[in-house]
Amino acid sequence: MSDNSPEVWFLTGSQSLYGPETLDQVAAQSQDIAARLAASGDLPVDVVWKPVLLDADAIHRQILEANSAPECVGVIAWMHTFSPAKMWIAGLDALQQPLLHLHTQAGMELPWSTIDMDFMNLNQAAHGDREFGYIQARLGIARKTVAGHVNSPVVRQRIADWCRAALGRADLRGLRLARFGDNMRDVAVTEGDKVEAQLRFGVSVNTYGVNDLVAVVDDIGEEEIDKLVAEYADLFRVVPELLPGGERHDALRYGARIEAGLGTFLEDGGFHAFTTNFEDLGGLRQLPGLAVQRLMADGYGFGGEGDWKTSVLLRATKVMAAGLPGGTSFMEDYTYHLVPGEEKILGAHMLEVCPSITSSRPSLEIHPLAIGGREDPVRLRFTADPGAGVVAGLSDLGDRFRLTVNEVDLVEPDAPLPELPVACAVWEPRPTLATSAEAWLMAGAPHHTVLSTAVGVDVLSDFAEMTATEIAVIDADTRPRTFQRELRWSAAYHRLAGGI
Repeated sequence: MSDNSPEVWFLTGSQSLYGPETLDQVAAQSQDIAARLAASGDLPVDVVWKPVLLDADAIHRQILEANSAPECVGVIAWMHTFSPAKMWIAGLDALQQPLLHLHTQAGMELPWSTIDMDFMNLNQAAHGDREFGYIQARLGIARKTVAGHVNSPVVRQRIADWCRAALGRADLRGLRLARFGDNMRDVAVTEGDKVEAQLRFGVSVNTYGVNDLVAVVDDIGEEEIDKLVAEYADLFRVVPELLPGGERHDALRYGARIEAGLGTFLEDGGFHAFTTNFEDLGGLRQLPGLAVQRLMADGYGFGGEGDWKTSVLLRATKVMAAGLPGGTSFMEDYTYHLVPGEEKILGAHMLEVCPSITSSRPSLEIHPLAIGGREDPVRLRFTADPGAGVVAGLSDLGDRFRLTVNEVDLVEPDAPLPELPVACAVWEPRPTLATSAEAWLMAGAPHHTVLSTAVGVDVLSDFAEMTATEIAVIDADTRPRTFQRELRWSAAYHRLAGGI
């Protein structure tokens, strides 16, 4: 994505026959609508008004400019009056940006006692937007349609959700992801078509030798390590054995060395996402735990065991969630509490859970790890905050990517977890554990996921639409047989839409 502030362009349709006086009013009113959106503070992007579009050539030029402008992440279109839709064919056919069709009008209320034909000519989005809706449907244009006045908080929230999805999509268009080693041996779901991923999402996924990273880690100076160690003491509850003078302090310093080296490698290479694999650690003395947790908190995408698809999804979700309350983390459904009426999922991973999902002060600890054959790794330990959230997973089905999303409610554990040496989250999936698990398995969704309490189904649905990704949603209304039928219908649609 561009270093400039991201923008959505506000395009207004009309035509020349209304004459200059009416068109001046069209321009003023469309500027006012765009300004209200921009001034609301609800949207995570700048709203940039563009001159009213009156003919096919102007529309086509404007669309081509939007396609090529690095700061533009999407366009909002509104037919203020009646814009004959054949004028939009060339422009819409060329459009490569996400599109939101805003069906609104300048005034919220009708002035019943003074309405005349001049007013009718100047307030006929109900007429023009239907013409525009037809041509979008006729051309098969992917878009989001939002109806209502921009003063409505619901309307602004729906537009904001779409803008966040557009930001995620734009970030992936230039995302570079570094895989340190391959995926875990013999695992199927972490595999995938990296060429198709670059075509579909824009992300470049490539592998780098772990010892290329080790060389950077080993070159980190002691002053940089000292700085990180001091930062840890300010931010976390560091166990005594890791503090300066403690018997395991050297392990903490090496964890800081990994963080500094990994951060340097990623920053120098322009990477914003990465994967690791405990089966391929090269010359690393510890499995990266603390380093991965801290980099995720800084916005990096991550996937364990070489799972680049989850790393891509985590990065996109981090971008979409920027500035919102809550957090977003790499996650894995680990084990179940199956007491009837109390069913819950305990989610965790070996080490790599992002501290953005807790408001508590994490504990910085060291414990043995039976996997990887290395020294005991340092890690942050905490439990995720209660609240509503989503668990999402991206899988490669061969002819398409599928994004599966489950709405969940995070809860406190039923009892303390003094013997669990990793960060974790506990949630009750909607509608029930049994139904959500059955639907998740039907969908072929992965065991590595993204847990977010910052963004929900609406944002992820918009993201899926923008990236031509199939989406399967598991929520309070899900029923297994209905869900299975929907998967079959969706598969047929995506195969037909993809062509033969």
